Amino acid sequence: MALMDFIKKQFIDILQWTEEGDGTLAWRFPMADMEIQNGASLTVRESQLAMFVNEGTVADVFGPGMHRLTTQTLPVLTYLKNWDKLFESPFKSDVYFFSTRTQLDQKWGTPNPITIRDKEFGLVRLRAFGIYAYHLVDPKRFYQKVSGTRETYTREELEGQLRNTLVAGLSDLFGESGVPFIDMAANQDEFGQAMLQKAQPMFAEYGLALDSLVVQNVSLPEELQKVLDQKIGINMIGDLQRYTQYQVANSIPDAAKNEGGLAAMGVGLGAGVGFGQVVGQAMAGAMQPAAAAPSADEVVATLEKLHALVGKGILSQAEFDAKKAELLKKLG
Repeated sequence: MALMDFIKKQFIDILQWTEEGDGTLAWRFPMADMEIQNGASLTVRESQLAMFVNEGTVADVFGPGMHRLTTQTLPVLTYLKNWDKLFESPFKSDVYFFSTRTQLDQKWGTPNPITIRDKEFGLVRLRAFGIYAYHLVDPKRFYQKVSGTRETYTREELEGQLRNTLVAGLSDLFGESGVPFIDMAANQDEFGQAMLQKAQPMFAEYGLALDSLVVQNVSLPEELQKVLDQKIGINMIGDLQRYTQYQVANSIPDAAKNEGGLAAMGVGLGAGVGFGQVVGQAMAGAMQPAAAAPSADEVVATLEKLHALVGKGILSQAEFDAKKAELLKKLG
């Protein structure tokens, strides 16, 4: 009885992988000193592939399903072993299972800032990060390039290599895109697609398919971000000035139609140019560059002029309050 048990242990008639746990990409079936019975059953589950390796040489690959192992279903292995078509004895071979499930929510990012040339800021150092997803499609290439004869190979072991592969081409991609940094936030989807296409051939070298890639954030160093904030503020002030000038231009005809309209605004009929000068002077005082430090008298005079425009409906209260806060801040 003990002899029969010993003999039974030497032969395998069922090969399968239950894929317990998460994150294993490749797993070698534990052969030890056992041999595979001719006619044995190979079960490959959905999202798996199985591959036979004979003395280091890749042989037959099987997709999902239940397979009966014979010389007919193992043509490459049969050729490598020089089997006769009627050979029915047990045989030795390494069997590897591979997971083809999509590996979701993988993180990528720049561990250090990368230097690029920007159209508006010149040389700048950027950081970027996001997520990506991939799955294994070519077990032969993955075995030859990555996992080898390891008993198991996990997703975590591959993570660093894939992340560095993505970041490696990032600097060139930033330059090739020609998109100024200030516009990148509005073009992150397009930038992610360009990065995806650039990285797909790199993943294919490892037998992997890069399914998706998302750019979640692109950022500048803190000191350069302050410069950008100032630039945005200056642009907003310029927009406010143009908007106010437009309101003034539209208000003159309406005031001229009303009895005492222009007089109430401090100008007589036909004095539109003079009124425009009053507004222009008030706005000029309000829009002085940050480098010019106004005196307290100048600030008070400017606020009085702007407040008068609020009373006439030319400036909104919110616009006046914003400019008041800005001018008072300049006084320290």
